[in-house]
Amino acid sequence: MKFQKGFYADIRVERRYSASVKIRDGVVEECKETTTARAFLRVFDGEMWYYASTYRLGGIQEELDRLYAGATPRADILSHPVVARIEANRQKLWKFKENCVKNVPLSEKKKYLEERLPALASPYLKMGMARYADLYVQKIFVSSKGADLGFDFQLAGVGFGASLASEGETFETFFKQTKDSFSALNVSQEDVKKSVEEGETFLLRAKPVVPGVYPVILSPEVAGVFAHESFGHKSEADFMLGDETMKREWQLGKRVGSEILSITDSGEGAGSGYCPFDDEGTRAGKTYLIKDGVLAGRLHSAETAADLGEETTGNARAVNCEFEPIVRMTSTVIEAGDTPKEELFARIRHGYFIKSYKHGSGMSTFTIAPHLAYEIVDGKIAGPVKIAVITGNVFETLGKVDGLSDRVEVVDNVFGGCGKMEQSPLTVSFGGPYVSISGMNVQ
Repeated sequence: MKFQKGFYADIRVERRYSASVKIRDGVVEECKETTTARAFLRVFDGEMWYYASTYRLGGIQEELDRLYAGATPRADILSHPVVARIEANRQKLWKFKENCVKNVPLSEKKKYLEERLPALASPYLKMGMARYADLYVQKIFVSSKGADLGFDFQLAGVGFGASLASEGETFETFFKQTKDSFSALNVSQEDVKKSVEEGETFLLRAKPVVPGVYPVILSPEVAGVFAHESFGHKSEADFMLGDETMKREWQLGKRVGSEILSITDSGEGAGSGYCPFDDEGTRAGKTYLIKDGVLAGRLHSAETAADLGEETTGNARAVNCEFEPIVRMTSTVIEAGDTPKEELFARIRHGYFIKSYKHGSGMSTFTIAPHLAYEIVDGKIAGPVKIAVITGNVFETLGKVDGLSDRVEVVDNVFGGCGKMEQSPLTVSFGGPYVSISGMNVQ
């Protein structure tokens, strides 16, 4: 590739394979494989970025030259604050070539679902759904600063859902698992059966909650989505560009939560947040967003880092090669505490345990819609309850974290991901320990 002097330029090439199988009420509705290859090119002249996206991998040089033609060269481009922060890493990390989901026949993926379908049986079943999905991505990244990177990424997952109904009441239940290879999937019929049975219990026995403020324990899954939605998005530094109020509110060193609370983001670990190098070629590392209750860091691209006078964090990511990289999370996790899970529950005379969620959102105020929730009575998990939402002010709630269990669980997901602007879904993961909060608004 011929790069011209006076500019910064980089090229990202992605080859993607995916498979999808969907079975509804025993009928196969979808069974397909898709393969694509695309490139995204950027040129920066110190004033403006010039972008191109193409399926013509043989025409990359032509596209690059066209971008150069519209830009203005700058002799000191390498000293520009944005370009100076862009790394020039050189490494190849091919983890999945020997265990690639592409090598598993589509018929075998379909068979995996069909063997577990009988477990969806229920006298209350109105509709049963089984899904399989996988994704394999090869990424190549080169730049005019000398970057030369190659790595791959892979996920495989299954999901089983049941729509249940009885006497005018309905309940949707689901069981999902995502791993980083097909061979690692280990869902049994018993796993699916237990999920359906738990759904039957909620359908028949769940009682409405009395709205109010209660002690709440979040499962690792729900704690993770809480960290992602309520705090992770506000840590994405592009929200602060040109917003002086936001910069003052999110000043590093400010106490924002309980002293036992630490939240990190890192693309180093396995799973759906794995991103060893971001889409600007920056190497992944662990970024503390909160450290011991104090605002410790934020997530950056080269541009946001330059604007705020900070360092890059490996969080410039694009959902695919149709889009430019923007600041996104990777794997956002609440760190473990030192309290056994059982002790967290034993402390609560009356409260609620949020086991799973339907969806969540939030910035200054967060909202999480629980899926499975249970009452806690005298330190023990009691009966199922119907909770529409748990909600609150982010900083107030972070300050009410009063207990963390001693083990972290991270949740991966091949079926969805994070949405931001027009880029969705981006693969991310999140998690944490069991998190006890002294008071949350429960409705």
